[in-house]
Amino acid sequence: MKTGFISSKSSLNHDTGDGHPENKHRIQSILERLKKRNFSNLEWSEPGKFDESYLNNTHNSLYINEVKKAFPTKGQFFLDGDTVISPGSKEASYDAVSSIILAIDSVKKKKFKNAFCAVRPPGHHAEYDKAMGFCIFNNVAVGANYLIDKYKLQRVAIIDFDVHHGNGTQNIFYSNKKVLYISTHQYPHFPGTGASHEKGSHNNIFNIPLPAGTNSNEYFDAYEHVLKKLNQFKPEFIFFSAGFDAHKDDPLSNINLKSQDYFEITKRTLVTSRDYCKGNIVSILEGGYDLNALAESTEEHIKALIEY
Repeated sequence: MKTGFISSKSSLNHDTGDGHPENKHRIQSILERLKKRNFSNLEWSEPGKFDESYLNNTHNSLYINEVKKAFPTKGQFFLDGDTVISPGSKEASYDAVSSIILAIDSVKKKKFKNAFCAVRPPGHHAEYDKAMGFCIFNNVAVGANYLIDKYKLQRVAIIDFDVHHGNGTQNIFYSNKKVLYISTHQYPHFPGTGASHEKGSHNNIFNIPLPAGTNSNEYFDAYEHVLKKLNQFKPEFIFFSAGFDAHKDDPLSNINLKSQDYFEITKRTLVTSRDYCKGNIVSILEGGYDLNALAESTEEHIKALIEY
């Protein structure tokens, strides 16, 4: 079976304005890199429509309606100080959610071995009832709730290796014993959450705060704790919240990973979880703001998904 690669043209129409770090060039850099590599075991797909009721399993219905009304017909509108929407943002936001649902269905139905969703806007800062940090809907959280609702899974893990803590994902699943949320992130750093004492109502939140300047060896020492936690929980399905901004070249943060480290993170996770997870893995793009580092790191991540 092949690895699925899901992306939508609408991702390029989410216009955040001149100078905004979360822009269409991020997706373009990934697409250009992968087209050059031309992986034979990578199958490209585009999302279709999805049942919008799945958004209501994750977000407050008033918030969903407020966002719908806020999408402008021209120009731009700020949902918060960092989160900008434009006329193309509605389709992009809905396609991002649709992508992870398509990825889940394709993995569960054995169409894909695993899958990566190259979409924007990202999602892990979006909370139950508010947009934040470039994020409108929490894509990975919608995916986890969809998996639990449709496929009746009891143990779902989300591994968030974005350099920023996924406050939204933690917020949504803080009291949900079916979801294990694990985050490695720079701390203290935006958004200010993610201390190690934040453990969730069922010990289902596992934060690994890392100091600025953390290098690859130090990161992998910390990542052993991620793998140990996975082995204790034994998830039936794993999501990656795949932010590539812990890269040494990223302009927004100060962790010093190299592009090939993302191959190793992915490989170690897949190998460790094989017995109980059976390769049921979907990854979705979060951050990463140096275009070359983002494209290289994504390629390494996908290469590991294909090979393992």
